[in-house]
Amino acid sequence: MQYNQYEIVIVNLNPTIGSETYKTRPCLIISPNEMNFLNIIVAPMTSANKNYPTRVKIKNDSYVVLEQIRTISIQRVMSKTNIKLTKKQIKIIKNTIKTMLVD
Repeated sequence: MQYNQYEIVIVNLNPTIGSETYKTRPCLIISPNEMNFLNIIVAPMTSANKNYPTRVKIKNDSYVVLEQIRTISIQRVMSKTNIKLTKKQIKIIKNTIKTMLVD
């Protein structure tokens, strides 16, 4: 199955260690399409807003948790969703990642 950048998929993140985000939850794929055949880079999503600068609001009760970015096997993906991000949301996510990792 093909997975695309900025697509939201349902992922089983268990098992985890320490304070890693766990359980089955939506995740945003942030890796480029060319990389998404064995492993994908994802950011988990949550309904808990902790007002961190690394959390990007997608809907009223949905946030991308960019402080928990990780690489996972595509075998962890359980299904795709129909949730689509806007260009504005993608731009905010890209700028947040850039600030976190580059600046």
